[in-house]
This record gives sequence, C-alpha cells and structure tokens, in this order.
Amino acid sequence: MTTFKEIRGQLIRSVSSDPANPQLGEIWYNNTIGVLKGYQTIAAAWSSGGNLSTPRGIMGGAGTQTAGLGFGGYKTPFPPFATYAETEEYNGSSWASGGNLNTARRNLAGAGTQTAALGFGGSPNKTDSEEYNGSSWTTGNSLNTGRPSLAGAGTQTAGLGFGGYTIADTEEYNGTSWTTVNSMNTARGVLGGSGIQTSALGFGGSPYSSTTEEYDGTNWTSVTGLNTARQRLMGAGATSNASLAGLGKTSGPTFSTATELYDGSVWTNTASATTARGYLAGCGTNTSALAFGGWPTGGAATEEFTGAFESTVTLTTS
Repeated sequence: MTTFKEIRGQLIRSVSSDPANPQLGEIWYNNTIGVLKGYQTIAAAWSSGGNLSTPRGIMGGAGTQTAGLGFGGYKTPFPPFATYAETEEYNGSSWASGGNLNTARRNLAGAGTQTAALGFGGSPNKTDSEEYNGSSWTTGNSLNTGRPSLAGAGTQTAGLGFGGYTIADTEEYNGTSWTTVNSMNTARGVLGGSGIQTSALGFGGSPYSSTTEEYDGTNWTSVTGLNTARQRLMGAGATSNASLAGLGKTSGPTFSTATELYDGSVWTNTASATTARGYLAGCGTNTSALAFGGWPTGGAATEEFTGAFESTVTLTTS
C-alpha cells in the first residue's frame, strides 16, 4: 500500500502546535488537541449577502465588500418606471439607508469608497456628477459629455468615466472638474469597469461583447476578450491586471452566472454566482467582490465573492 511518505516524501509529523508557515499540501497531527490538519487551497465561491432595502437595477456602485455603496437606479425594467435617488450602505451583512442623491437617475456610474464616492452620468444623457462623504451627496462640476450606461473606475479625487450608450468618450476627474482624454477603441455602453485612473479596465458591453481594453492613464489598448460575451455585467478590481467580471446578460432572454478573473493577460473562469442576472452593480476587488441588485431576480439580491485562498483546515477530529 502506498504511504503518505511515498507520495509526499515525508512522514506526517506529530506536533504540539500548528506550524507557523506550512507549505501547500502539508499535513500534520496536532497532539495537543488530537486532530489531523493540513494546509490546502480553498476554492473561490459566491455566497448570499443581505438584500437591498429598495429593490432595483441599473444603479451606481462603489466601495468594498464590507463597506459597499449602491445609489440611484430603476425599480423595474418595465413600465411604470420609478427612478430612485436612494442610497444604501452595506456593512458586510446588511444594507442601511444613506443620504439621497440630489438628482434621481438610473444607468449611472460610480467610483471611490463608501465614505468618499463619486456618482456621475445616467439617463437620459445626464452630465450630473456628485460626491458622497459617507452621509450626504454634494453636486460637483458636470461631465463634458452627458450619457447613460457608462462605466466608472478610480477614486473620488482621481475618477474615470468611459463609454456609455454608443460612444467611446473617456473623461478623468481630479476632485474638482472633468477633462476629456483619449477615447476607447470600441464605442459601447452597458459595459463593466474596474481599476484606477491610471490602470483601468473596460470589458463587455453592447451588443453582447467580449471586447476588453486597458487604460494606462493616457491610452486605451485592446487586449484578450472575455470568455463569455455579455452586457449589463458587474466589475470589480483594484487595478486593470487584477479585475473581476461577473454575471450579465448574454442574449435577449438569457442571463449569466459566469465569473471571470483578469490577470493582465487573459481572462480565466472561476466560481459561478448563485443567481443569474444582469442590470446589476458591483464593487470591491478580484478576491473580495460584491454584486447587488439587478433583474430578473427582483432587484434586491446581494452576493459576495471570495477568491481562492490557502488555509489550514481540520482533516479529522479526535
């Protein structure tokens, strides 16, 4: 019979405490508590979070998984329409009401954090830009080009807005005003966005696109496309080469749960979300993301993504 030593080249050690820096695949017996333990990779996964208080879609998003922000949006994708100014804050388990936008709108973009957010654009062809300080929104200088369904990236003082409807326009925000810069290579709206002003990523979009572009603070460059072409998806990521694309609409009646990670070169499929939907918002990073709202699920659902990580696990008990 093959032994663990023959497979791994080592015996299972009996130790009084867990090793401080175990190697991946290492197994040991903790004789103090009488359990067999190992160090292994925990697979990426989505899990359910608390529902939004106000169900809606096509809203703006900003922040992190444990400090998220959702604002604006539509009640339903069908008449009678109701456009919202409501803002909600997420604490990692539940949503609570924050200060309302000054201008109610839908199809807007967001950037920044829960206490220093930026909301801009929206339907119909809005140029409005507002800043959130954790309790209230303040109207700032307008976008140069009004548009709905654009994507956002960056921070409140170094924001980026790009695409929207059928245009390729890109604008940078410096905390005071918006400046038009080099356009995307492919004009499109309802796309996903991630990253910061000097390292952003735009992906997907209308009509059911896989197109991906990287922005380096000056120019957009076309790179490897998504594995699943889609629009009305969510995005998350700290930089262009550490981004996440999730869910979205893949055809007229079809919605996706597909999630992909971008490493600066290619997109790789990872764990699928639980509930297929589009028209949603997202925020966070490629290892700790938040997806919320959207249709056709009623517009309240929230899901949390946790990327793969290495951890000590218990293999048997005494």
